[in-house]
This record gives sequence, structure tokens and C-alpha cells, in this order.
Amino acid sequence: MPNSSSAKFLQPLDRVALIIIVILALLTGILLWSGDRTTAKVKNFSWENQQIGAEDTAFILTFSRPMDHASVEANLRLEPSLPGRISWAGRRMAYTLNAPAPYGEIYQVQLQGAHDYFKGGKHAPNQPFVGHFRSRDRAFAYIGVEGEERGRLIIYNFTQQQKQILTPPTLTVMDFKAYPEGDRILFSAIESTASKPTQVSSQLRQQLYTVTTGLRTQPSPNSADPAAKSLTAPVPPGKVNLLLDSRDYQNLKFDLSPDGQTILVQRVNWQKPGDARLWKLSSAAGTQPIPLGDSTSGNFLIAPDSKSLVIAQGQGVALLPLDPASKPLDFLPKFGTVLSFARDGTQAAMVKFNTDYTRSLFIVTNQGVQKEIFRTTGSILNAQFSPSNQTLYCLLTELIPGAEYQEQPYLGAINLKAAIGGTSSQNPSQGTMKPLLLLPQQRDIQMSLSPDGLALLFDQTSTDNKPTTTTSQGLWNDEGKTIATSKLWLLPLVTDLTAQSKIQAEELLPGLRPRWLP
Repeated sequence: MPNSSSAKFLQPLDRVALIIIVILALLTGILLWSGDRTTAKVKNFSWENQQIGAEDTAFILTFSRPMDHASVEANLRLEPSLPGRISWAGRRMAYTLNAPAPYGEIYQVQLQGAHDYFKGGKHAPNQPFVGHFRSRDRAFAYIGVEGEERGRLIIYNFTQQQKQILTPPTLTVMDFKAYPEGDRILFSAIESTASKPTQVSSQLRQQLYTVTTGLRTQPSPNSADPAAKSLTAPVPPGKVNLLLDSRDYQNLKFDLSPDGQTILVQRVNWQKPGDARLWKLSSAAGTQPIPLGDSTSGNFLIAPDSKSLVIAQGQGVALLPLDPASKPLDFLPKFGTVLSFARDGTQAAMVKFNTDYTRSLFIVTNQGVQKEIFRTTGSILNAQFSPSNQTLYCLLTELIPGAEYQEQPYLGAINLKAAIGGTSSQNPSQGTMKPLLLLPQQRDIQMSLSPDGLALLFDQTSTDNKPTTTTSQGLWNDEGKTIATSKLWLLPLVTDLTAQSKIQAEELLPGLRPRWLP
């Protein structure tokens, strides 16, 4: 007699189950022997349908399977072309741009014909992939000079070919700085009715405001906040908000931190003229300014880390924290002023005033290197780093020989790799500066380098000697003369400085103090 346990396997249902198990085991073995034939594909593209700015330098492709690196790199296509370098981490491929993507473009990323790592001649190419992203609109802001635009803040969108007046006719804009996303602009202005009797009385009453630009903006696709990845609905342009009045203090120069969170303002107490210092103000609505130390403030800039500033103090330049309770960070005794920082904060352009009445342009790095790269008998008015930190674009003047003191302004460029890598025996006034364009003989010239490094904006003003009136709308140059009119010019840039002199500047439209939006 068979035992009870053996009898169970004689049941028809058990025999069917056993057959199914055997079949499944055979199929599993066949599948394991032949390998996984699933087609590789791109699971995620970090810039898909995103809007990027100059600060966005790399995108990531995440694959469903480990990939053959060479086949991916050989078949990856970007249109329009964006040169870059590739690195890998498992199934993730990072593509880092050599330079910021030119603004005002729509880009397409394609991958077809790549194989996974275990192809062995058996697997089909990857599932074709096409992704899209775009760069921000190419746009700049400026102050109008003619008709109803005079003294008002205006933006011009190259990409959309649109011009928009942002501020009301009751405000005369004196200076402005754009927020990092380009959606707002911080500006100082006086009420037009205040310009009544003289230039001096009106300038004392500057107040700080913000105004919306109306641009369709988006935070960086590398943001840690997932909710910040989609395009935001733009606030209508021209929404003005008062941040800081002039009731108790005279507001002078101001600066906005690169992260857009902090504002520094030079202020003088109306009741105590000796009380002149820097005040710190948060960009958040409803916050109150607080004094930053108790010393008289000089020329200053907020550093790229948004946590410190450089300021002229006595016979040198001090690096100070924005936290009033912290100790000073450094002091550079031989420099007189700081012109600008590289975007990554690794370098700064500084000016030294020499005892022989010349001026020297220095590059100072965060590693303690101080290198003189140019010396002149004229003036060094402005200097801005290219996005790659390979070129320094400068606004300078050259002393014209003769009995009468005259300066010839011009735009120039310095190849920083060649200048910094030169030997100390080289004369810094020879062979480092490449003149790009001669400018009219005037000192009140503003220059702005586009965030993608492809163009320079500058203005060309005309003045008159008429007394300041209400019709002048508060527009004066550094010498106190009324600005009658001004023109904006665009100089396209190329990386090859030897060919740059062949490119001509283009006249754009009437305007003053142009600045590219980030």
C-alpha cells in the first residue's frame, strides 16, 4: 500500500501543477541563458522642457540599463551645437557645457544608435530619444532719455522684439540692478516733482523700489525644490513696490547680492550727517534695514558667495562678512577699489593707484595670487569677466599727449590665461590689452557684458550746460551736467580676440545705462 504522502502526488491537480512548475523553470533557465533583451532607453533628462540660464552648466541623462559609454558619446547630438564634455556615474551621464548656452534659443537633444554595456551583438540599439529645452530670452534694461520715456526704466526683449516701459512717469530712475531670475529689478528713483529746484535737492531723496519685468522666468532646473521646475506664470510688468524710503536717511549707492536675498545701501542720517554707514536689507517684503557696523562706508560690492562684501577702507580694500557679529575676513592694503568678481568667485579685478600717478589692473585670486596684468596713465573704469573666466573685458581711458588734459575712452580685452601665465619680468602695459573699440571722449560711459558672453552693451551720451529744470527729469552725468540724449550700442563678441577688431558696433536705440538681464 502506498503511503498517504505519495498518494497526494497521484492527484490530477498536483500533476498539472508539477508540469507548470517544470515549464516555468525551463523558461526561466532559457531567459537567463539568453540574457535580457529589453531595449535600453533614457529614463530621465534633467533639462526636459526646462528654461536655463548662464548659471546652468550641465544636464544629466539617466538610462534604464548600464550603457556602452563610447556608443552613447558617438551618437549624442545637440542642435544647435553646444560643445561640452561627458562624465559618467553608473547609469547617469552628465554633459557639462564648455560655455553658457547662447540666450534666445530652443535646443534639441537626440540619442539614437547607442547600445547597452552587455550588448554582445545581440541587443538592439537604444530606444530613440529626443528631448528639448530652451535658454532665457535675450533681454536688457535701460533708462529712457526721450519724450515720455525720459527717466523711466525700460526693458527690451531681443528674442521677442518687444519693448516695455516698467516705471510710471512720476518716478525718475537713477540706478538699477536685476534680480537673478530676471523677473524683478531693484532700482533707486526720485519723485519727478522733487527735481524742482536743483539737482542736489532731488538726488538727496532717492528711494529704493522693486518692479516686475513680466518675463516668463523659471528657477534653475538644478533646484532642490521639485515644485520650482515648471515655468511660473509671470506677474504683469510694471508692478512697483517701495522697499526703502528716504524719510530719516539719505540713500546713496546700493548693491544686490547674487542670490537676490540681500541688499546693501549706503545711508546718511539727516539729523547726524556724520552718521554714514552701510545698512543691510532683506529682499523679503516688510523687513526693516539694520546697520552693518559703524564705520563710514566707501565703494563696495557684495561677493559672489552672497555672504561677504569687499569695501574700500582707508588705504586698502577690506573683505567683511555680512553678519555684523562676525570678524573681518581679510584686508588688502595696496588696492584702491574692486571692479568686479568672476562668476564663480575665484578671481576679482582690482585697481591699484601707483605713486607715479599711473593705475594698475590686478587679478586677485582666492588662492592668494595677486598679478598685475595692465598699467596705464589713464583710468580703469570697469572690468567684467567672461563666463569662462578666460577673458576680461575692460572700459578704460588713455591719456592724450598735449598741454590740455584729455582722456580717450576705449573698450579692450585681456586674455587672462596669457596675462596671468606670463613671467614677472614682462611689462604689464605691453602686449596684454587688445583694444576693441574707440569711444567718444567722455567719462560717463556704462558697459555691460551679456550673461552668455556673446555681446557688450554700452551707451554714448550727449550733454548740455543748461540749468537743471523739471524737464531734465533728473538725468545727469558724473560731472553734474544734464544729459540731453544718449544712444545704446551693441558690440558682438568672438572668442578669437585677433578677429574681434573686424566686428563693428551696432547702434540700437536711444537710452542710458544699459544692463543685460541675467
